[in-house]
Amino acid sequence: MSHKTYFNWSTGKDSALALYYLLQNDDYTIQQLITTVNTHFNRVTMHGLRLELLTAQTEALNIKSSLIELPEMPSMETYEDIMLKAVTALKDDNFTHSAFGDIYLEDLKVYRENQLATQNIKTVFPLWKRDTTQLITEFLALGFKTIVVCANSKYFDKDFVGTIIDEHFIDNLPEGVDPCGENGEFHTFCFDGPIFKNPIPFTIGEKVYREYNAPKTDDNDICKSDAETYGVWYCDLIP
Repeated sequence: MSHKTYFNWSTGKDSALALYYLLQNDDYTIQQLITTVNTHFNRVTMHGLRLELLTAQTEALNIKSSLIELPEMPSMETYEDIMLKAVTALKDDNFTHSAFGDIYLEDLKVYRENQLATQNIKTVFPLWKRDTTQLITEFLALGFKTIVVCANSKYFDKDFVGTIIDEHFIDNLPEGVDPCGENGEFHTFCFDGPIFKNPIPFTIGEKVYREYNAPKTDDNDICKSDAETYGVWYCDLIP
């Protein structure tokens, strides 16, 4: 039996590769993509991507999609309340499984499992514990294309955002940075690949630096740190 599954779609490379694997797995039927958006900026949470590009991306995937709207800096209570309502609606629509592109973050995986278990939703992690160097290499070999849309200023400067990832990408990363940015060092927008019916066109816009108070929850964390604030470079992509 194929499980009715919704996929937690972030717009980036890990989501794209995880979805690629699941679409080839007869145990799961991906019938919906779910993306959290920041209603203050009207952009994809953490990635800062315009919603027009998210729409173009999901249309190219030809999978039904929906948004979970979050305020700019939600408390844990607010976040969990909004997510509970969304998951309850999915459960009522007979979804039994929820898929993610997480690779290494054990505490986040356990959190997702525990939260969804209360609704009898099972979790799926196609990339879990895979070597991230091998993953990015395979991602590129399959023909996926992705661009860096935001990066933690602890590791990167303005010039890094807006970079299209290629086979030389890993060689140029600072020491200690995960090749897939699994610790939140950077995030990407995947604009072409074998799961898309067409590439998503865009042009590179303004690059902006923003500083934030360190979040209290892993789910909103762009990079784990003991600092009270952190800086992020964003590259605006224009449809």
